[in-house]
Amino acid sequence: MIDNITWDIKPADMAELANALAAANLPIADIAEPGRRFFRITQAGEAIGYAGIEGDGPDQLLRSFVILATRRRQGLGSAMLALVEDKARADAAVRLHLLTTSAAAFFAKHGYAPADRADAPATIANSREFAGICPASATYLIKLLGR
Repeated sequence: MIDNITWDIKPADMAELANALAAANLPIADIAEPGRRFFRITQAGEAIGYAGIEGDGPDQLLRSFVILATRRRQGLGSAMLALVEDKARADAAVRLHLLTTSAAAFFAKHGYAPADRADAPATIANSREFAGICPASATYLIKLLGR
């Protein structure tokens, strides 16, 4: 299904990432800032999607999760999410947090539960995405990662 994930994509790949995020109406204002790791997911040598994790430690922010429009509805998002969660677990994450304006049902199907933004840990609440890039109307979800 998915044949490769490029962990921590190179600066040269950032324009491709920004284009994919912009096409999906996802934020790009802070993708070049430190503390973010972005991943390029491929199938048969072609990019099918991107994802990012922000922060380190037990609470990390899942962000910039996008399947390219031509590759949606093929089960690739579920496989991609599982791989990104495995990467977060390997990097010491205990909980993944995310904000979404359009994919709450997808993430809920994969074990993410709605949470009150006021209860977000400081490391998440102080992120640019959480504090201002994503609208207040975005759904806040958390998943406890099993070992």
